[in-house]
Amino acid sequence: MRLEDFDYHLPSERIALHPLAQRDQSQLIKYQSEQITHHKFTELSELLPHNSLLFLNDTKVIPARILASKVSGAKIEILLLHPVHPSTVISQVMEVNTECTWQCMIGNKKKWRSDVLSIKLRIRDSEITIRLELINLDKNYVRFSWENERISFNEIIDSIGQVPLPPYLNRQPIDADKERYQTVYSKADGAVAAPTAGLHLTQPIIEHLKTGGHAIDYLTLHVGAGTFQPIKTELIANHQMHEEQVIISKHNIEQTIRHKGPIIPVGTTSMRTLESLYWYGVKLLQDTKAVFEISKELPYETGFDNLPSIKLALDAVLSKMSEDGTDTLVGNTGIYIYPGYQFQICKGLITNFHQPKSSLILLIAALIGENWRKLYKEALDKEYRFLSYGDSSLLIP
Repeated sequence: MRLEDFDYHLPSERIALHPLAQRDQSQLIKYQSEQITHHKFTELSELLPHNSLLFLNDTKVIPARILASKVSGAKIEILLLHPVHPSTVISQVMEVNTECTWQCMIGNKKKWRSDVLSIKLRIRDSEITIRLELINLDKNYVRFSWENERISFNEIIDSIGQVPLPPYLNRQPIDADKERYQTVYSKADGAVAAPTAGLHLTQPIIEHLKTGGHAIDYLTLHVGAGTFQPIKTELIANHQMHEEQVIISKHNIEQTIRHKGPIIPVGTTSMRTLESLYWYGVKLLQDTKAVFEISKELPYETGFDNLPSIKLALDAVLSKMSEDGTDTLVGNTGIYIYPGYQFQICKGLITNFHQPKSSLILLIAALIGENWRKLYKEALDKEYRFLSYGDSSLLIP
């Protein structure tokens, strides 16, 4: 399969540069069994299959875009990607004091090199100086250090960072983005991009889903900047997929095993988390000491014939967690879902509209086949709003 097969024309005026005044007033296009209908997001509960279990990604976007200046006046832009010291677990690094190191994307790096940058600020009535050092030029490792053990890294970036809006919005963040580029249920600090399918949900909508006979559960995938990474290879299978950190609870797994209705993730991040969980179970059935690290090739190298049941795979994960004495599973996934992939846990998807030639368009095509073109043409013809701040879709193959 070639990348050109997953292209479409997205007029710039169809890209939503700002959110609607009210989250839940977005349009929602429903695709089910090749039929397309048009609705409001407020109708979601009635549109879902009976007794659906929705998984929501509760990651919280951190102000990961940092602007610093050299003494000469040269501007350096830093985007946090992944922590590397003193831990690779994002939640732990957010709470450290005095020092931590992150892999970053760096704008104007050639002007930085060996200089130590300083940013002065005031937190909780204390004046503090943050030192930024580029300690690995090839890997873009940046060390942050400060001399106040009462101040966490979380507090520091909350003071010096900006909301990392998607590059295709091509605008500076405003105060309203701090709230609106965040789901109402976000709580786990660590994402550098929002799980945008959840931006439409409000607490009244969530309560309406529950009273409408559906179940809600929360998991975590810390969305990385790689979600915006364009595919540059002619053959889609050659694309280098980014890795993201996932956090899954014992309750998530037990809920998945015992639920009798369809499981429908809210967002591609929730979908990738659930499907990765299944493949971790497959790995454990082959090797009880396997680590939770899902490569992009794993599903395709394993094949889709004679796979274990969901229960058998997830029971293996529960056994591993019991052996390790933990109720929380932390891992990394680089799962790459494109046409030919067979979904194991997910029976549908709630998601926004995605960029042409992106890995997320490939995921949509894997779920509903060539009809993704019909769906997107219909949405464009009906003037739906596209991308992160845009409208929504409910996809049921």
